[in-house]
Amino acid sequence: MDPIATAQYGMLAASRRFEASAGRVAQMGVPGADVDLTGEIVEQITAKHAFSANAAVIRTAQDMAGDLLDIVA
Repeated sequence: MDPIATAQYGMLAASRRFEASAGRVAQMGVPGADVDLTGEIVEQITAKHAFSANAAVIRTAQDMAGDLLDIVA
């Protein structure tokens, strides 16, 4: 299993969650739109942290690969 590919997919999923939530928040001005602003804020914060966590996985995987190359070389 490739941790970088998995983390990239996680970043994509988090980005899509954030964008979907932002779209729902943008609908707040539309008459009849029932938007839970508190829930959407929580969704956006959760998506932000998921994106950051997956970025950290990529950085760690790259650091580990670099360290391994340093040991082998």
